[in-house]
Amino acid sequence: MADRQDTKEGFEDALKSAPETIAAFEDRRTGIVHRIQHTLHTTPALVPLIVLLISIAVFGVLKSSTFFTPFALTLILQQVQIVGILAAAQSLVILTAGIDLSVGAIMVLSSVVMGQFTFRYGIPAPISIACGLACGTLCGFINGWLVAKVKLPPFIVTLGMWQIILATNFLYSANETIRSQDIEANAPFLQFFGTTFEIGGARLTIGVVFMLLLMLVLAYVLRHTAWGRHVYAVGDDPDAAALSGVEVSRVLISVYMLSGLICAFAGWALIGRIGSVSPTSGQLGNIDSITAVVIGGISLFGGRGSIMGTLFGALVVGVFTLGLRLLGADAQWTYLLIGVLIIGAVAVDQWIRKVSV
Repeated sequence: MADRQDTKEGFEDALKSAPETIAAFEDRRTGIVHRIQHTLHTTPALVPLIVLLISIAVFGVLKSSTFFTPFALTLILQQVQIVGILAAAQSLVILTAGIDLSVGAIMVLSSVVMGQFTFRYGIPAPISIACGLACGTLCGFINGWLVAKVKLPPFIVTLGMWQIILATNFLYSANETIRSQDIEANAPFLQFFGTTFEIGGARLTIGVVFMLLLMLVLAYVLRHTAWGRHVYAVGDDPDAAALSGVEVSRVLISVYMLSGLICAFAGWALIGRIGSVSPTSGQLGNIDSITAVVIGGISLFGGRGSIMGTLFGALVVGVFTLGLRLLGADAQWTYLLIGVLIIGAVAVDQWIRKVSV
């Protein structure tokens, strides 16, 4: 009995000392580097915003007479509107730890459907546009179903769909371009996103306004709705999300469908941007969208990032493109610097991810 009493008393003493032992644990990661790392982890859009402001300041100093003008600044927005819309679609997919290589092809096919339905079949432009939007959504559904239900890797699925959609695009359109003059004369509503208006000497288009509104709406939805939180949860850990009650398959399919719909809107904006319906335009949209997303700070591993960072990433590309052009630099310098930014953005992402380890 005495031994049992001593054991009981020793156990109680251990319990009393346990909280003190735990409280004595000290996290040594309290330096300024860790604080910066933590800040960037909690605010992923901060890095592309800093890069954007620095690039604007540099090009503004080097070419202040022409860079800081309403025309130049709004020209950047007009140049990145298509990439920005596609990047918004790409962001949703990458947040789920996937990737969509077919966004550019979906955009072009949707625009071709809008044009061909109007001029080949004589369907009113608004109905043709609705059919084009439905086409993009259907392509997104096929991608999502193959990824969520058949369990195929997103890279393989969208790579295959990219080829299939491109082939369908050329076969259906017979590689025929619908000229801008014909659209202006018979179906000007197809060019709606190209409508321009002036504000304080700055010339903007409906496409630019749509891109900005789309980014704001998606930013709100991702941060303040259950669906948005589910998207982040699926990208961070799909197994844990499923255990917590999230229907992972439904979320993935909805993400790819919404991505396809946004790509179709990009196709409509593309008609307004170039004025015509061309089956060969926008072929590099997938690469450009991924570039904007990566520079924008959205992690390729999923579950972390901000849609506003994607907007900043697209603007960074636009600022570099216009700034180097104003300086008279060779176009290859743009590709070189953008490549450096891509590698740097991935390296920063890897460094930031260590804060959660």
